[in-house]
Amino acid sequence: MFESLSDRLEGIFKKLKGRGLLREEDVELALKEIRMALLEADVNFRVVKDFVGKVKERAVGKEVLDSITPGQQVVKIVHDELCELMGGGNSKINLAANPPTVIMLVGLHGSGKTTTSAKLANNFKKDGRRPLLVAMDTGRPAAIDQLKSLGAQIDVPVHLSSPGDDPVKIFPAALKKANLEGRDVMILDTAGRLHVDDDLMVELEHIKKAANPKEILLVADAMTGQDAVNIAKSFNERLDLQGVVLTKMDGDARGGAALSIVSVTDRPIKFIGVGEKIDFLEPFHPERMASRILGMGDVVSLVEKAQEAVGIEEAFKLEDKLKKNRFTFEDLISQIKQIKKMGPLENILGMIPGMGKQLKGVNIDDRAFVKVEAIINSMTKQERNNYVILNGSRKKRIATGSGTTVADVNRLVKQHLQMKKMMKRFKKSKGMGMPQFKF
Repeated sequence: MFESLSDRLEGIFKKLKGRGLLREEDVELALKEIRMALLEADVNFRVVKDFVGKVKERAVGKEVLDSITPGQQVVKIVHDELCELMGGGNSKINLAANPPTVIMLVGLHGSGKTTTSAKLANNFKKDGRRPLLVAMDTGRPAAIDQLKSLGAQIDVPVHLSSPGDDPVKIFPAALKKANLEGRDVMILDTAGRLHVDDDLMVELEHIKKAANPKEILLVADAMTGQDAVNIAKSFNERLDLQGVVLTKMDGDARGGAALSIVSVTDRPIKFIGVGEKIDFLEPFHPERMASRILGMGDVVSLVEKAQEAVGIEEAFKLEDKLKKNRFTFEDLISQIKQIKKMGPLENILGMIPGMGKQLKGVNIDDRAFVKVEAIINSMTKQERNNYVILNGSRKKRIATGSGTTVADVNRLVKQHLQMKKMMKRFKKSKGMGMPQFKF
């Protein structure tokens, strides 16, 4: 996400930092380039104008131009203003004082409402809450079936409706179910259309009146750029939104919607969808996103993801094995599973400061892990824990069982040995890189 914008800004700031002392003309030229970069990233032109004006006001002052590192100062100002542009800080879901908290998801057909409903329910479940999904898209039987399937996948109950039912009349029965089962969050998956029309808005207004939701969240497809901003504006005018969920952020290289929506609607982005899997819905943190746009990485999010994926007890066990240099194939497959829980590998590596530049043009393929897992799964427990016994006949059997070649098995064994050496150095230097599996 934001790939094209990050590249442009990186080039602009590189020139600024390389000048040493800055003149007002240098800053003016850089701001013109920033303005073009934002417009090319599909950011709303009024938003761009205001943003550049605010940066200029702060960047051409004596304090900045006369400082020892004026280029760095300008980068900090742009970072701060990007944070403000995207909302300033993380905006959480407002929970009702008396449960259940009713959250109503709205949006156009195809924006990802049904999937987002399940992802949101999954997030609440992880936080120890007891969500209930409510199928209100009665005009589309496939949406009801999809929500039922997703609910089963995350073990969250779904209040089902029948095709053609009045969505407004569904809510009382759903509320009764929530109260009987002690559900403290209700997520309403409402119907969408291919475009914003009056019939859709009237139906949603009726549901809002009946359900009195604590939160109305618009689910918008980030890849539609300015259309997402216009859609958000239309929904907000009719329904008074509490926030926005931007889906398909992992497929949006420009990022114009994320940088425009808050200014245009005065409503925060609360979550972003960064992948298709059920747990790839993240709270939106403007300051972290600004750092990623400017190539500074996002170490805080990386640490949080690692803490979620790896329990404290597991981390201590791994540390003990590393100290004793006893890292086996059994441990390797366990680590791979935990890394996969953290999200797409490309996203994870992009959170490491400076890594984005190094990965430019490199194709990060999560499927590389599949072959590694297949080879390890074809080993016996004894072989996983002691690679020394892997002779020619054993390697041939493993290759056949995993659908790979003996060369693939040899390559993995070699990389495993390299990892063990690297981990030995890690004990001394307290720093190590991420292993790369090449197949």
